[in-house]
Amino acid sequence: MSDFLEVLNRQSLKRHIKDGYADRKAQKKKFDEERKLQRLEKSVVKKKEVPKNMESHESDVEEDISTSGRGYTVSVALPGSILDNAQSPELRTYLAGQIARACVIFQVDEIIIFNETEPSDKKLSMEGEFRGVGKKGNGCVQLARILQYLECPQYLRKFILPRHHDLKYAGLLNPLDSPHHMRMEDDVPYREGVVLDRPTKDGKGSFVDCGALKIVQIDKKLQTNVRVTVKMLKSEKEKRKYFKGKAVSPSEPRIKAGIYWGYSVRLASSLSSVFADCTFGDKYDLAIGTSERGVSVDKFTLPKFKHLLIVFGGVKGLEESLAADDDLEGIDDPALLFSHYLNTCPQQGSGTIRTEEAILISLSALRPKIDARFNKIEPA
Repeated sequence: MSDFLEVLNRQSLKRHIKDGYADRKAQKKKFDEERKLQRLEKSVVKKKEVPKNMESHESDVEEDISTSGRGYTVSVALPGSILDNAQSPELRTYLAGQIARACVIFQVDEIIIFNETEPSDKKLSMEGEFRGVGKKGNGCVQLARILQYLECPQYLRKFILPRHHDLKYAGLLNPLDSPHHMRMEDDVPYREGVVLDRPTKDGKGSFVDCGALKIVQIDKKLQTNVRVTVKMLKSEKEKRKYFKGKAVSPSEPRIKAGIYWGYSVRLASSLSSVFADCTFGDKYDLAIGTSERGVSVDKFTLPKFKHLLIVFGGVKGLEESLAADDDLEGIDDPALLFSHYLNTCPQQGSGTIRTEEAILISLSALRPKIDARFNKIEPA
């Protein structure tokens, strides 16, 4: 009798498991159908929003993008030696994450990491690895590498950024959530992508993975595994196998559409190299140094500019950076290097302000002045 009951219980358990599996399968099917219906409704709404004067033939039509862009740029420079003051690899990584977050929040276009601990004729390279606190070397390369990692959209990192010891803890950092870090389903005018190794016909361009629902086919033939900014093109063909796009300059989203498109990272061998090697043209037309010995920012009026450079010192201030630069020998006062030398936190309560704190404080103080100046000038 007990054997019979045991068999009966096993059969009942099997039926219960089978019924539960069937219920879950039915729920999943219902959920998938609802998602398909939502996507269909979205596509119908977008069709209704198409202008009446748009041609009806099947062709690629560029999306109408606002031309109220941003013509000016903001660059931030700081020494990589600030990482040497951190006590562990985790803290060094977290410090880099704080700097990246601050720069993205205030829409900084370029971060320059300069060397202030070694002779200025030594060229910095992203090769090799940072050896850490208490050992030879400096943190310029590691800081630059972590900043590049955080700026790169998540779906591109596996293609562009190789595994490296400097990035061991970078995956734990808070994401930047910058506008170019979009989701797969986002309908946006621009995307960042990587060129795929896929064969295409002559004159058909390249295939690019932009983290979208479909692969994007662009108008140009580019080298494999190269990062590219893509302007998404609209097509009236609903069932096209690929999205269509156009390769553009990384600055186009900022200049034409006013969309913040992340920051670039530059390594400089010394403080003087920060000024000498301008990314955006001949020179930065407005350079601001930050120090507690500067003029109060409260009384400062920002002059007209197109490329703004804001320079921060390390643990011992810009005086240390100046003393370590052989090309600036004979200059005793850092204020002579800048258009303006500002104290962005007058009457500070602490005896020292850390560089990552100074970046947040300074950009907060300068932001309304930049906005006021920007409203008076036309974008480039």
